[in-house]
Amino acid sequence: MTPNSFVRDLARISLENVFNPYSDTCPIHDRHDGASTRRKNLRTYLDAAFVLGVDTVWMGRDLGYRGGRRTGLALTDEYHLGELQELFPGADLSRATRGTAVAERTAAEIWAAIRKVPRPPLLWNVFPFHPHEAASPMTNRRFTARELRVVDELNASLFTWLGVKQIISIGQDAAHYASQFGVEVKVVRHPSYGGVVDFRRGIAEAYGIAYECGDTAERQASLFSV
Repeated sequence: MTPNSFVRDLARISLENVFNPYSDTCPIHDRHDGASTRRKNLRTYLDAAFVLGVDTVWMGRDLGYRGGRRTGLALTDEYHLGELQELFPGADLSRATRGTAVAERTAAEIWAAIRKVPRPPLLWNVFPFHPHEAASPMTNRRFTARELRVVDELNASLFTWLGVKQIISIGQDAAHYASQFGVEVKVVRHPSYGGVVDFRRGIAEAYGIAYECGDTAERQASLFSV
């Protein structure tokens, strides 16, 4: 596998009621080159992660409409593109959308946690696309088992290529999936729906670090409209 071939294979996948950020263009928010920008974002991010020797993955469920649908990067909204680029030298990250940058609560919590750990992980999702309700593209839904089977081999090839040794699963959906890869799996609660304190506690325990509750994610609350 190479990042070029991996991203190319991702871009070839087309599923009903699923936005593929590496081939689809949002008629409401995207710039004309939105899909190609997201392909470049992911390709250069993976290249940089490989060069750094990243062997830990933080794994979420799927892309959200306020975050990865727009950036093409798991658990990362537009407000954190610059921070990701600083942590992964060589990553060439750009916005793919028009208008004001959009923030996502989950991404704010994830990136507050990343600032605490000694070495940045690769951020990935069980399902690397944005599944949405029929005729309602700006919604989030859980992927189906049939949809997941389409990406099983790609996920396995990515983890083998990186030499992943540990997966930190953000939520139970990711935990159930991660168990198949034969590496150490640690589970932390997803920070949404009242899970912030447990998420922070889980990251602190996974890394053996202190994690104060009054972090920057709270101070970003004014960024969110939902």
